Amino acid sequence: MEQVNLGQLWQEQTSKINQAIALNEQVLQQILGQKAASVTQQFKGFKIRGIIIAILYLFILGSALCYAAVHFNRSASYFMVSVAAIFLINVKALADYIKHLVWANKVDFDGPVIAIQEQLARLELSLFRHTRIMILQLPFWTTFYLSPAWFPAGTSLGWIIFQVTITGLSIFITYWLYKNLRIQNAHYKWVRILIEGAGGKSVYKALAICQQINSYQAMEQSINR
Repeated sequence: MEQVNLGQLWQEQTSKINQAIALNEQVLQQILGQKAASVTQQFKGFKIRGIIIAILYLFILGSALCYAAVHFNRSASYFMVSVAAIFLINVKALADYIKHLVWANKVDFDGPVIAIQEQLARLELSLFRHTRIMILQLPFWTTFYLSPAWFPAGTSLGWIIFQVTITGLSIFITYWLYKNLRIQNAHYKWVRILIEGAGGKSVYKALAICQQINSYQAMEQSINR
């Protein structure tokens, strides 16, 4: 009789422990989920600021282009081509900011962790693509101030060499960055710095929190076995 009571007591205690563990797991997931949501909120704020700045920036570039087109002069051809390229690249940037904000709003932190990770990973990949496109404007910042009226015929050989060197170097750097700025190289410090500058810091933090949840779940499963 005593053995039966002890067995029943043991089962009751085990059941209570399992319930406590399940409750702790649920509470922890809620806390970590709220923390991840808070981090993603920072990402949203970053993108909203980016949208505002991009609109103002595009307005300035567009105004300059319109002025140059209305008062067209052959001497402004370098300026028009360079600024037009920068303008188009930043139009793509604005579209990316809006897309990222929409995606961030769709992340459901009450859903499965795997689904959250997939959504955050999609954001991370898009940030890589966005940053690669943004880099393409670098060479045009070395040519917008030139003019056929004085370059290259109306300037010294030293200036021509300097200009060709600067533009050529910017093209090489752009090519190298575009080629190497891939998610496979995310472990490099310089890559991480660039992606974090595009808003990736919040995404990385949210992914790290999801990884914490996964680790806890894995530990609980191993204990239950």
